[in-house]
Amino acid sequence: MIKKLVIYLLFFSLLSSLNLFLCFRIFRFLERKSVIERIIADIDMKKNYFQSLYQPSNQDGYRLETELGDSRVANLKSFFRKYQSPLYDYAEKIIEASDKYGLDYRLLPAIAMQESNLCKYIPENSYNCWGWGIYGTQVIRFKSYEEAIETVARGIKRDYIDKGLITATAIMKKYTPRSRGSWAYGVNSFMRMLE
Repeated sequence: MIKKLVIYLLFFSLLSSLNLFLCFRIFRFLERKSVIERIIADIDMKKNYFQSLYQPSNQDGYRLETELGDSRVANLKSFFRKYQSPLYDYAEKIIEASDKYGLDYRLLPAIAMQESNLCKYIPENSYNCWGWGIYGTQVIRFKSYEEAIETVARGIKRDYIDKGLITATAIMKKYTPRSRGSWAYGVNSFMRMLE
C-alpha cells in the first residue's frame, strides 16, 4: 500500500512539474509573440520607412546619417528578379508613380504580370507591359518604361480609381470587358503574391 502511495506521489510530482514547465514555456511564447506584434505594429505605423540619425556630442566629431530604403522596393525587385522581368530596374519608379497617384504599389506589377508576364510578351519596341490601349492591331507605344509607368499609373487613377472602379473586378469591366473574371482573378492573385 505504501509502495503504491509513493508511486502515485512520484507520478503526481512528475505531472505537476511537467505542467509547470509547459505553463512556463507557453508564457514565454506568448510574451515573445506580444513583442513581435508590437514591433510589427510599430513598423506598420511608420509605413515601412526606417530612418536613423546619429549625432555625437563632440562638436568636432562627425555626423552619420543613414536612411534605409522603402521595403516595397525590395519586395518588387525580388518579385521581378524571380520572374526575370525587365521591370527590375524600375521598381522605384513604379512605387514613385503609385504614391503620386494614390495607387496600391502592387497594382501596376500585378496588371503587368497578367497582361504580359511582366513584359516578356509585348509588342516590339512598345515598352507596353500593361496592354494599355492595345486593341487588335492598335498598339500604344511608349518611348521608355518610365514613360509607360507614368502614363499607365496616371490613366488608372484618372479613368478608373477616380470613377469609383477600385477593385480588380470593377477595373476589369472597363479595362478588358471581354474577360469573364479571369483577368481580375489573375490580378488579385499576383497582388496577393506581393503581400
